[in-house]
Amino acid sequence: MSILDFTAIELGKKIKAGEITSPEATEAVIRQIRAAEASVHAYVTIDEEGAMAQAARVQKEIEAGKLTGPLAGVPAAIKDNMCTKGMLTTCSSKILNNFVPTYTAEAVLNLEKAGAVILGKTNMDEFAMGSTTETSAYGVTRNPWNTEHVPGGSSGGSCAAVAANECFYALGSDTGGSIRQPSSFCGVTGIKPTYGTVSRYGLIAYGSSLDQIGPIAKDVADCAAILEAISSYDVKDSTSMKREDTDFTSALQDDVKGMRIGIPRSYFGEGLDEEVKAAILEAADILKEKGAIVETFDLGLVDYAIPAYYVIASAEASSNLSRFDGVKYGYRTQEYEGLHNMYKKSRSEGFGPEVKRRIMLGSFVLSSGYYDAYYLKALRTKALIKQEFDKAFKAYDVILAPASPNTAPKLGSSLSDPLKMYLGDIYTISVNLAGLPGMTVPCGLDKEGLPIGLQLIGDCFKEKNIIRAAYAFERTRTYQAPAMCRSAAQSQQ
Repeated sequence: MSILDFTAIELGKKIKAGEITSPEATEAVIRQIRAAEASVHAYVTIDEEGAMAQAARVQKEIEAGKLTGPLAGVPAAIKDNMCTKGMLTTCSSKILNNFVPTYTAEAVLNLEKAGAVILGKTNMDEFAMGSTTETSAYGVTRNPWNTEHVPGGSSGGSCAAVAANECFYALGSDTGGSIRQPSSFCGVTGIKPTYGTVSRYGLIAYGSSLDQIGPIAKDVADCAAILEAISSYDVKDSTSMKREDTDFTSALQDDVKGMRIGIPRSYFGEGLDEEVKAAILEAADILKEKGAIVETFDLGLVDYAIPAYYVIASAEASSNLSRFDGVKYGYRTQEYEGLHNMYKKSRSEGFGPEVKRRIMLGSFVLSSGYYDAYYLKALRTKALIKQEFDKAFKAYDVILAPASPNTAPKLGSSLSDPLKMYLGDIYTISVNLAGLPGMTVPCGLDKEGLPIGLQLIGDCFKEKNIIRAAYAFERTRTYQAPAMCRSAAQSQQ
């Protein structure tokens, strides 16, 4: 068995037992990055020298008994919208092509305290705006299962890196499904926790009321351990929540007897691929066989989620991205006449088409005369969607749903029809609007051999319910890696 085949927790145990060292594991991953990056392009920045030095430091602390956690010495990757001191952080945008932060995001600091070895920064849709990781200014990321297909987005680089064994786990951010949808497309597991559980300090904002950082890994146990490590109350983040119980690994129980699971009828209607539908319903049957009470129910306002989400997210994006003006940091146009011309040219040259589209939409809905008609109406709809979920969670512990209407589309097919790309977020965005936790676990492959993901949604602060259900389902399956990983593992043995 190759080092690369281990999960993060398995590797952590081997390192603590002295069977493998952190530098050995880091070197193995770096070799895999060199082999796979030409075809996958999961990373924007790779810090080989820094990672090896960090692995050596961590190894000494493990041997001295200072680092005892499950993730100590395990190499990880970070999505390129989280600040890392001294390491390029670009949001996969030309406008931040030279930005090196002077501080590190709180979630990344928490990982480093747990003994993580940071390999580099993963590719993403520019400023997290997109569902395919094709809007990056640094080129597209490809799905390790089939490089003619997208990995999903916007955390596509992180999910592709985990699937391709280019790291043992990664951090992503989720504004409207950006952890769960690419996890589904890449056959890995990802959790978007309850809003406020993980500090957003150091996360370059897209939609501040929707963004949340979460883990991506090979299995549920890894995700629970990573989420435990990165969850913390942070005075630097005004939306951070004080939570007494973040012992997420205690929910890793193969027991769903009596758990009430609801399946929204509206999620299984027109537009859902038949193979995806069959795989999700088969997963529901497995949970039912294990003792869960599985029922279908009506979840209202689903049709209003996409318009409400894109109005709110675009409005917040237009406000958040106004700071990128070429003055203090980032890209500045070479030739300009006067301050306003410099602003205009820097932003026109620095932002890509998808980001410009959302800035323009956001500026429109916030403008005089349209604020009440669109933005306030979207906020009211958001509140109503939360009420619908509150009603559902009075009857059910977990909601079971698809993560995406289809498996990974071919490269280029989504960008040609932006509206179709937006509609692909139908099953994930409501979770962000309501601030709920959600996670994706692999539940099968389609006839082309592309992964299908099962989404589990919980009530606020009830991550343990979805982790428990996901873990129970996962125990009936074995993790499948793409063919490129199997051949790489054989060559490294």
